[in-house]
Amino acid sequence: MANLIKFSKMQGAGNDYIYINTMLYPIAQPEQLSMRWSQPHTGIGSDGLVLIGASDIADFSMRIYNADGSEAKMCGNASRCIGKYVYENGLTTKRTITLETRSGVKTLRLNIEDEKVSEITVDMGNPLVGPVAIDIEVAGETYKGTVVSMGNPHLVIFVDDLDKIDLPKVGPLLETHPLFPDRTNVEFAQVRTPGEVRMRVWERGSGITQACGTGACATAVAGIVNGKTERETTIIMDGGALRIEWPTDHGPVRMTGNATHVFDGFIEA
Repeated sequence: MANLIKFSKMQGAGNDYIYINTMLYPIAQPEQLSMRWSQPHTGIGSDGLVLIGASDIADFSMRIYNADGSEAKMCGNASRCIGKYVYENGLTTKRTITLETRSGVKTLRLNIEDEKVSEITVDMGNPLVGPVAIDIEVAGETYKGTVVSMGNPHLVIFVDDLDKIDLPKVGPLLETHPLFPDRTNVEFAQVRTPGEVRMRVWERGSGITQACGTGACATAVAGIVNGKTERETTIIMDGGALRIEWPTDHGPVRMTGNATHVFDGFIEA
């Protein structure tokens, strides 16, 4: 008899993943399952697979696998969706939740309206800022980027006109540039005002996605260290907007946004 696994499809700012409660449905070989289930025509279709589990050091744990099967250390949009999942499925009554990730324990603060989670603020931890103005040449063009780690690597490039960027072409070239032996996420950002930035993302292991929570945080941090944006910034992505705050240079980044349950189903492992 087939091993049926219950899943939830959820999205944050259009960044959609498949969520499995492994406390009820333990699974093996998540790398292969993420590749198979993420396919849009032959699988469920998603940016990857997220496993919700127990933890010895936090309320819950998160493991996240990209659509290509590689494992990510952190995902801001996925962590918000987990907050909504565990509260609305009765796994907790807490409004402040701790979540163990591969980049440390994160704190989620839930805003509840009519017993539903309307917004979640995630303490994303302290960013690690690398080179602020690094020149990288790909496809005959030179881009000036800022390197930021939010527990996973990001290259943020500010441009005057985002519409002129051929993201499907340059995204994979920058992701796999020799400067980044472990590959990197890539964000192109256009500052509209000091408090508003338009951003598109090429995610390491997933390609173009509708949004990236850690990428939004990295973009906000890069904007501040380059003197382009304020301490609180709205980052507008293809799938929606997130509010990012970085109150001080030596403190954590806070990300606020919604999370949406799309549908549930069962699939063979």
